[in-house]
Amino acid sequence: MFAKFLWSPLAAGFAAALVLLAAPPSALAQPKPETTVDMAAMLAPGPLPELALGAATGVPVIEYGSLTCPHCAAFDKTVFPKFKAAYVDTGKVRFIFREYTRNPLDTAAFVLARCVGDDKALATIDLLFHQQDSWAFSDKPLEPLLASLRPTGLGHDKALECLKDQKTAEAIGAIGQRVNKAFDFTGTPTFIIDGKVYGGELSMDDLDAILKPLVK
Repeated sequence: MFAKFLWSPLAAGFAAALVLLAAPPSALAQPKPETTVDMAAMLAPGPLPELALGAATGVPVIEYGSLTCPHCAAFDKTVFPKFKAAYVDTGKVRFIFREYTRNPLDTAAFVLARCVGDDKALATIDLLFHQQDSWAFSDKPLEPLLASLRPTGLGHDKALECLKDQKTAEAIGAIGQRVNKAFDFTGTPTFIIDGKVYGGELSMDDLDAILKPLVK
């Protein structure tokens, strides 16, 4: 005769833990969006050429980032390579990076990235994120910033000329002004996916949970 199993609070808790362990990762890791927006409106062209990677048919993922933001740099260095390999390089996602300026140094760095060339701006932004500690927190950041850009071929004198480009500086500022009007922007990085706004540094698990139901 089988022994009768006694149902107790301890057993109930153990059973609940087993259910959680058996649940798919997306059910456990799904982050909660801060708000929702009109995705079509957010994808409308801005004042500068879009900085984008991936197939035009992919699910759009927009990141608003600041070059002096440590969390943005951490995402770029630790999460973005895995995200790019899994979703962007496979044609599942179209990644769009938009400049968000929190201070004059952000503006200067983004202007210089655009000066290298719109087609090279994302690679330049990636370079500046990787070199962030050498220039972004310096008392005198200009020379370290220009030194960080040497691998791009942007020379010192040319860079100083680029920094006089007020038209580009104003256009970069307008990108942030536009998103500020769209919703209560809380900080960088901020991601917009499928009309949902996620504030803060997303992990790869977060991105998997959000994107797997959306991609083919």
